[in-house]
Amino acid sequence: MKPIGKVICATGVVAGLIAFFWKDDFNPESLSGARVLVTGASAGIGEQIAYHYARFGAEIVLTARREAVLQKVMEKCLTLGAKKIFYIPADMSSPSEPEKVIQFAVQKLGGLDYLVLNHIGTNRFQEWTGDVDYTRWLLQVNFLSYVALATAALPTLEKNRGALVVVSSLTGRMPTPFTTSYSATKFALDGFFSSLRHELIMQKRDVSVTLCILGLIDTDSALEYTRGKVHISASPAPEAALAIVRGGAARAHEVFYPRWLQQLCCLWALFPSSGNHVLRTFYNYSSP
Repeated sequence: MKPIGKVICATGVVAGLIAFFWKDDFNPESLSGARVLVTGASAGIGEQIAYHYARFGAEIVLTARREAVLQKVMEKCLTLGAKKIFYIPADMSSPSEPEKVIQFAVQKLGGLDYLVLNHIGTNRFQEWTGDVDYTRWLLQVNFLSYVALATAALPTLEKNRGALVVVSSLTGRMPTPFTTSYSATKFALDGFFSSLRHELIMQKRDVSVTLCILGLIDTDSALEYTRGKVHISASPAPEAALAIVRGGAARAHEVFYPRWLQQLCCLWALFPSSGNHVLRTFYNYSSP
């Protein structure tokens, strides 16, 4: 069988297995009164996540760097039905901020049922230029602050049989061009939180870990940095956010959005050489 035939055949098998085993245990009523902290909540996916939790009647703490924008998101959440809502400005490039944010959330809400880790540093979407300082900064924002937030929140999440919801990316499963530093941080998230999930289960600590694998989403920042550079259609942020909220509530181990990303990852694992060749065709590139 030719390689393309193998790929098509494998696609059918993977799609069939996913359809057979996948089920949706989402119960919207479970989020009424749920205590939620959402990071990166001032724009993009995080903003939309906050709106969905508000519609379901959750109690919410929002955090991001920009206070003025957080105020506007908070006001809209109130109109959508949030039972309680607070915000705290924080810059996750500072190692002292994560613990401060968790303490604020626990104080205001009396505990946490969901910690949604969503904030990111800027992805330059360019060839590697040797900027180690930028990589070090991005690791702090995209990875180390996630670890610090999760660590500080684990006691209250365990007490409340809560959930860690970690927003990651396809670039943390498949290495893609022009995302060297960003991809490194997302691979780190996948490794840390997948390993942590094993440990929590083995220790019988009732905290779920949901890792969300997203493709290109139509946020302003993502479209700005990828415009004219990729042959990929962006998926809508509100739908991506809802998939994240549903997956966390259902205590799913993984969420893929769009759903076909799961098939893509499986195929890449089976046929990495062919997969990498196809992947590179999605990008515009001219040699200098």
